[in-house]
Amino acid sequence: MDYETIQVGTVKAQVNPPAHERKKTLHNALPPFSPYVPTSLLPFIALVLLSSTFALAFYFSTLPKTAPVRELGVALLASVLGGFGVVALFCSVGVYV
Repeated sequence: MDYETIQVGTVKAQVNPPAHERKKTLHNALPPFSPYVPTSLLPFIALVLLSSTFALAFYFSTLPKTAPVRELGVALLASVLGGFGVVALFCSVGVYV
């Protein structure tokens, strides 16, 4: 730990700096945040994911109703793609959720 030396009259003492000072020093030493996915790719990602969602929704509407497992799989995949597509779309316009 780094100790700070202070002098009161003729007495010198070493004290531990306050916790917020240590945290401030650590915060200033950290590199700035950078996202894994570049923000310039977000509109393209949103377009691909939402287009896939609409394509799967059309496919879901044309499936025969005799295969519930297949329907469930297509619906689940379309729902997940739609969810991530909406988040990517929001982030691409500046609404960071």
